Amino acid sequence: MHTKESPMDILRIATAGSVDDGKSTLIGRLLYETNNIPQDKLEAIQRASRRRGLDYPDLSLLTDGLIAEREQGITIDVAHIYFSTATRKYIIADTPGHFEYTRNMITGASGAQVAIILTDARKGTVEQTHRHFYITQLLRIPHVVVCVNKMDLVNYSRQQFESVVAEFKSLEAKAHYKGQQLSFIPVSSLIGDNISGPSPEMSWYQGPSLLAYLESITWKNIEARLPARFPVQYVIRPRNEAFHDFRGVAGKVASGVFRVGDHVAAFPSLQESSIEKIYRNGKEVQAAQPGESVVVTLKHDIDLSRGDMILPIGGQIPQRQEFNAQLCWMDAEPLKPGTSYILQHGVNCVKAKVTDIRHTVDPVDLQTSSDALCMRLNEIGLVSVKTAKPIAGDIFSLNKNNGAFILIQESNNNTVAVGFIEN
Repeated sequence: MHTKESPMDILRIATAGSVDDGKSTLIGRLLYETNNIPQDKLEAIQRASRRRGLDYPDLSLLTDGLIAEREQGITIDVAHIYFSTATRKYIIADTPGHFEYTRNMITGASGAQVAIILTDARKGTVEQTHRHFYITQLLRIPHVVVCVNKMDLVNYSRQQFESVVAEFKSLEAKAHYKGQQLSFIPVSSLIGDNISGPSPEMSWYQGPSLLAYLESITWKNIEARLPARFPVQYVIRPRNEAFHDFRGVAGKVASGVFRVGDHVAAFPSLQESSIEKIYRNGKEVQAAQPGESVVVTLKHDIDLSRGDMILPIGGQIPQRQEFNAQLCWMDAEPLKPGTSYILQHGVNCVKAKVTDIRHTVDPVDLQTSSDALCMRLNEIGLVSVKTAKPIAGDIFSLNKNNGAFILIQESNNNTVAVGFIEN
């Protein structure tokens, strides 16, 4: 019997690691050991591996799909990989390891519930490890697992593993976000130690394999308990005989739950009404859950259009026109205060300016610099933003689904930054 699958049935994973830490091999090994590689692809990998003079399948070829990546031996873009087990579906955002692709990791990891950070057992935590951990903090990723890879190259040394763990825990001690669950697993992605089952070479490790860890993760649907937010994507007016008077509002519930009969207000007009009907997949339902795309009809014909938001009456309406935000700059042209951009919050677009760079952050040592005159590609900092019209944005740490935005360059429509509302 088929049952409706909710968005929370899919575990979203972000991977991060420095160049040559074995991230692509780790992902390939996960897919290989869960039987998610089609036979023709596996045979192609085996042939390509033999051409390279290898006597084993180079599973990194599965994810390093671009010719340029294969020639250089590096991963240069975000790839989304899908696989499943008998109990769960997974989406992996495989992000590049270079400093200059910090922006790729932020965009790739933005929706993840768990982050896998790889470190080389021989090198321990390096500069990029600090940067990747900082980004998981910035994005409030609740579960982080550190895979200490290439344990076969240090003779499966327990002492070396514990040394890397101690290094990483010194990073954790400095962390500003204390809500993460941090785990450590010694692995060899090349050989398969502790990937889908226990390693006979590391009997001293009593924890789960990586796959067992991923299968065991549980997370609460906190979005359902947050204030209800319904961004309007489209107003439906069929104007035909069958639906002569129909006026529905289409969108995807960002957070909270909307029910038939709820008293609601429209932002920015603040006109009030109540929910008359909710349709999901063409059928009437009594409630709309977070992540569900629905059509809502209201009792009164109030002013609503694309970019507006429906909110419950009684709660505080988050009107923001001047606010501070954590910003990651993603464009080759530096950010200079006073420049105009388009700020897109959900489906709502307004003109905006970054009025001040309050400080920039060095993700390696967490030191801040308050004298920056601009922000360059991949830099992260706290900025002040002013919009031409108020937006209904929540503080990111309190409501991730309604607390982020992007900045768009008006002249070429390029996305130049991603931001997270701070206060």
